[in-house]
Amino acid sequence: MDLKLKDKVVLITGSTGGIGTALTKAFAEEGCKLSITSTKQEKLDKLTAGLDVQKDHLFTQVVDVRDEEAVKAMIDKTVEHYGHLDVLVNNAGFEGSIMPLTMQTKENFMNVYDINVFGSIYCMKYAAKLLAEQGSGSIVVIASGASFQGAPGMSPYISSKHAIAGVSKTLALELATTGVNVNCICPGPVDTEMMRDIEQKALGDSVKTEDAIKQFAAGTPNGRYAKAEEVAALSVFMASPLVSHITGDLINIDGGVAATGR
Repeated sequence: MDLKLKDKVVLITGSTGGIGTALTKAFAEEGCKLSITSTKQEKLDKLTAGLDVQKDHLFTQVVDVRDEEAVKAMIDKTVEHYGHLDVLVNNAGFEGSIMPLTMQTKENFMNVYDINVFGSIYCMKYAAKLLAEQGSGSIVVIASGASFQGAPGMSPYISSKHAIAGVSKTLALELATTGVNVNCICPGPVDTEMMRDIEQKALGDSVKTEDAIKQFAAGTPNGRYAKAEEVAALSVFMASPLVSHITGDLINIDGGVAATGR
């Protein structure tokens, strides 16, 4: 199927993490013009060294999404480089500390919110205005199964994903008549380094990966984590103009958890 994404300009935040790398490769395979970001140039250099992409289809930026002015500059530089923007993929994220709410601090919450909530808001704020003015485009937000449910010890992360889902649905309604759609991808646990961090924070540094997966995937009907490539494939599809009538949706990729009513 031709997803009509060839030569579309796609901006991906947090492009050097597990899901970010998979997103970058997936959009590259569609022939997109990439604007990819990370917090360190070394991470971008490592990623781009293994990318099969034309030089004129690749633009990299070091960006801290917690900085609103830096985010605005990121959008502006992408447009200066390519002439326009077609797709924003909000992917940068942080899991934060794991401890009961009675032990959490404002600092712990803000460390998560500054990236997961405010960073995403800044990106959508400046991309939305641009896309609405041109009358086309897609915003894809990598949210989480945590947008629907709770998890003991993870109140900063869980609440941040609830928040950005609400913002995304609201923006989708605000842009509904502009030709721009906004949707959230909501994975359950994904087999990435971030998940290794969560496993160790929750179960201890000595936990074996296979044992952690058994515990965390026990409530998933198909019994496994999502693959980063599966999340990326769904994200590419949702960025396609072929699905522009889908907007304001939260789309699960969770191995059947949503079907259980949880």
